[in-house]
Amino acid sequence: MHWAYIGSFTSGGGRGITVAAVDPATGALTPCTSVGTVVNPSCLALARDTATLYAVGDGDPGTVAAFRTGTDGGLTPLGPAVDVAGSGPTHLSVAGRRLFTANYGSGGVSSLAVCPDGSLAGPPVVLAHHGSGPDSDRQRGPHAHQVLPAPVGAWVLSVDLGTDSVRVCTADRTTGGLRVHGETALRAGSGPRHLAFHPDGEVVYVLHELEPQMTVCRWDAVSGLLEPLAEVAIDPEGAPDGERVYPSVVHVGSDRRFVRAAVRGSNRILTFSLADGAEKPRLTSTVDCGGVWPRDLVAGPSGDRLYVANEWSGDITWFDADPESGALRRGGAVEVPAAACVVFS
Repeated sequence: MHWAYIGSFTSGGGRGITVAAVDPATGALTPCTSVGTVVNPSCLALARDTATLYAVGDGDPGTVAAFRTGTDGGLTPLGPAVDVAGSGPTHLSVAGRRLFTANYGSGGVSSLAVCPDGSLAGPPVVLAHHGSGPDSDRQRGPHAHQVLPAPVGAWVLSVDLGTDSVRVCTADRTTGGLRVHGETALRAGSGPRHLAFHPDGEVVYVLHELEPQMTVCRWDAVSGLLEPLAEVAIDPEGAPDGERVYPSVVHVGSDRRFVRAAVRGSNRILTFSLADGAEKPRLTSTVDCGGVWPRDLVAGPSGDRLYVANEWSGDITWFDADPESGALRRGGAVEVPAAACVVFS
């Protein structure tokens, strides 16, 4: 039995973390229960080796909470939420016995120890980001938006919307915190938000929020070098009413053939073919996300079905992907107020 864990903004009327059963045939989600003890759990991560679910508390101060997952999908708290010594954590990830949070508000990355049972131990070690960008409204200071371990090696990458850069970090063996190995500058004012690795481990796609584009980068897992190669326009037509669009998340299919991006404002999911090579994504189709303000885009347990968390319309929609063209066909939806993210067991 597979379970979906859906995070939502409690400040926007969300229930916190919703647990839903997954129908293996249709992909339909059936909400079963919810846990409302975490404020604004806008990002979740599941550590399968310990069957532990982690949730950020997107507030000031920011926190992270750990839950043991049961065979019935139930969640049992593993102690109280832990302070991350930063504000507005928007993303988290787990690598070995360390958990990292990207703190948008305070502009840095926190590192916490993960105990053998999956619980967390403080105090956190914080790597502060420094810098700014040309957008006076959004880039007056650093805004770490994502922190993600590389699939190979001990590298950890942090994406900063405020400084228009991606930092490549290594872990300090003494403190467990991160230290910067190198910083890759991207287009000024573009506001990088989210990245994804191609399964071959040699290409990285960086999605930008403020200037709708995707930067294709070459990644060297030996040297820890991230090198920009090309920029690809994301939804250049914009929203139907002429308003700005704000790309939110990029996803690479496990079949290595397609990369997709969710775009808020136009409320579309874009599919890019990689038939010309991983470094040359080509737009092949678009589809309405089925809601408003798509904040997350992930693959379900089968790998060929995609789920979208639509924050403003308060629902999760799912799509089946054509195995040849990659085009998406809507399968259904379920109401989840202020939905922000979804992960699967």
